[in-house]
Amino acid sequence: MEARAPVGVIGGSGLYSLLEDAERVSVETPYGEPSSELVRGTVGDREVVFVPRHGRDHRYPAHRINYRANIWALRSLGVRQVLGPCAVGSLRPELGPGTFVLPDQVVDRTSGREATFFDTGAVHVAFADPYCPDGRAAVQKTAAGLDQPVTDGGTMVVINGPRFSTRAESQYYARQGWSLINMTGVPEASLARELAMCYTSVALVTDLDAGVDEDSAVAQDEVFQVFASNIERLRELVLSTVAELADQGDCRCAHAHDGLTLPFDLP
Repeated sequence: MEARAPVGVIGGSGLYSLLEDAERVSVETPYGEPSSELVRGTVGDREVVFVPRHGRDHRYPAHRINYRANIWALRSLGVRQVLGPCAVGSLRPELGPGTFVLPDQVVDRTSGREATFFDTGAVHVAFADPYCPDGRAAVQKTAAGLDQPVTDGGTMVVINGPRFSTRAESQYYARQGWSLINMTGVPEASLARELAMCYTSVALVTDLDAGVDEDSAVAQDEVFQVFASNIERLRELVLSTVAELADQGDCRCAHAHDGLTLPFDLP
């Protein structure tokens, strides 16, 4: 049987602990060093490559992460399918802490980030639907098998951070019909598309954002506490999804470069 391509996961240390045969891997990229050494191991018979998004010691805030190096490093190790578990705030009261959401749209409100590989030439990739349909289907199938409810769909607005939103900002985002708020979703997803990789966001709600109701106000210690209390559920969902992910097929992500002349050679 032909070996399947490894799956990439971008997340924290709680997601890759207890991996089988885990090893650290150093990868050089044209864009500098990734957030940390990558961790390569196996889940069943599937190879998985992890990138600690914020670094092994959580040293990088969202606006200082080297997203380009992280994505390039994954592709250079053969990864074509990427799962991006992340913590999010909720802009809708019915999506309370502990809820899993599979966003299907994203709004970029960040600034000052290195957000593209295309620094030369007129190269544009389609990003109308930012998340991989095959990856989203695999997460939904896995969640159903685990009896883990997942809300399908929703728009995630990504802010620069590191501060949380004001009540006025939060209320504005909610009035636009957006569901979630996060600090790392872009350029992570858009960079994966630029390298014709499949990317699926798996969001865990940790809090209600500041303007959702009169009482809500985000505090870091509460966010970390909710995330820690749900890490086992998130890890089970992500690692179980790895087994459901087929190799990159004929989805639109794989065709991102059709008709384009890239300004660099792909790894």
